[in-house]
Amino acid sequence: MGPTAAEYQLFEERRRRLTAAAAAATLGLAAVSWLVAIHRMSGMDTGVSTELGSFSFFLTAWVSMMTAMMLPGAVPAVMGRIQATERALAAPLFVGLYLAVWTLVGLAVFAVYRPHGTAIAGALTIAAGLYELTPLKRESRRRCREAAHSGFEFGIYCVGSSIGLMLILLALGVMSVGWMAVVAAFVLAQKLLPPRAAVDVPLGLAIVALGVLVLLAPTAVPGLTSSM
Repeated sequence: MGPTAAEYQLFEERRRRLTAAAAAATLGLAAVSWLVAIHRMSGMDTGVSTELGSFSFFLTAWVSMMTAMMLPGAVPAVMGRIQATERALAAPLFVGLYLAVWTLVGLAVFAVYRPHGTAIAGALTIAAGLYELTPLKRESRRRCREAAHSGFEFGIYCVGSSIGLMLILLALGVMSVGWMAVVAAFVLAQKLLPPRAAVDVPLGLAIVALGVLVLLAPTAVPGLTSSM
């Protein structure tokens, strides 16, 4: 014998409460992380010549940055996971594994990043714009907007979707709150809105144009200071 109408209504109400609580907690964590990231990055931005600081400093700054930038766009996936599993612990596990992927990216960044000049910044920005036009970007973005079985799987696809945009931040000012906000806005838009060539292609070309501007007229880009 199946559940009664009253039992089904109670079940749906419980699931709605769990989903709403998970969404609120995810957005709350992102909001707090913005405050932490801004505090950690204060006084660190020197444009393309920015230093990362010590490993412990960078790791805490990076994790707070990724939590602030990436979690708002992950809310639909977190809610979907709650609805699929009907378990309250599914949300923190999903979020934890998702952020673990971005933490691994941060370890790679710490290993390879060096303060650089405007020539490298321009070249990296052009590469980021070209990546936005690739099939890999489109496929990763599509998968990043779908339901995932785990936060780790979701994270892999979202890294593939957002790595080009993150490259802009690394190229132009890894500790810049301004660039962080710009990149976060694009990441959120691409996670929540369906791909449209009429929007995505001009965006990629605009990023390429920004890279060319950095190469040819770096003083025209705000905050792009370099001591090199």
